[in-house]
Amino acid sequence: MIAFSGSPLDRADHIRCDPDALAGLTNWKARLLRLDGLLPTFDAATGALGWGTLADAPEDADLVFLGLLDGKACFAAVPGEGADGPAYAQPQVWQAMQVLSPGDLALYGGARSLVDWHARHRFCARCGAPTKVAKGGWQRDCGNCGAPHFPRTDPVTIMLVEHGDRLLLGRQPRFPPRVFSALAGFVEPGETIEEAVAREVFEEAGVRVRDVKYIASQPWPFPSQLMIGCHSVAEDDALTIDHTELEEARWFTREELMEAKKAGDAGTGNLIFPRPFAIARTLVDWWLDR
Repeated sequence: MIAFSGSPLDRADHIRCDPDALAGLTNWKARLLRLDGLLPTFDAATGALGWGTLADAPEDADLVFLGLLDGKACFAAVPGEGADGPAYAQPQVWQAMQVLSPGDLALYGGARSLVDWHARHRFCARCGAPTKVAKGGWQRDCGNCGAPHFPRTDPVTIMLVEHGDRLLLGRQPRFPPRVFSALAGFVEPGETIEEAVAREVFEEAGVRVRDVKYIASQPWPFPSQLMIGCHSVAEDDALTIDHTELEEARWFTREELMEAKKAGDAGTGNLIFPRPFAIARTLVDWWLDR
């Protein structure tokens, strides 16, 4: 299963839209996902996500309705501030990826994206007036001009580029040494997924691609992307690297990738295989297993 996918929650849209039904769930039976700001907390006994009751929520915090889990209403409190700095700088986030069950990780990822959006969108983008929570937290309404605002998801293409029996992988300056991944970039207004793949690969590596094919997707809650995994075929293997985007890009043979995968976290002399929680891992595994 791809990390952050497969949430066990029933999103219960019919309850979000019914204020009376929602109010009826805010009682002692409801569960509150315990968060330290945007970071997960863990149950001391089980190591799973930490849960409490609505009595544990800060008095002045907005609550968002996550959905139903085992028939119980689940909520999370909006923190005072949104994301501060990149997620990769927070060791607790990587710990969560490695220790939480797939269901817990998906639940945390969705909750994190939602409450982070609320924390960063307290004012109307149209008139600047304060907004308030609506539809159980799946909308914010402006009390001044009436504009509705909705949680956003930003589409990002992440793509394998194949030439012969090799794959093109790149690394950004922030990556640890020898860590390479698939090229990626945001879909821009007016683009199809296929056009975004072709543009990003050419901009970052100077390679023209064709035959773009969708493979898989992954929600990525940092802050709220949808990673759209694709495969493409390069017309040639000459590289012109944009060093404002990439520190390095290289073609790797099937044998090099298999060797790095077998080597695990230590990797080989020139490559550490993509981590299991990244969709790049899913894509490269797919390519190797074809």
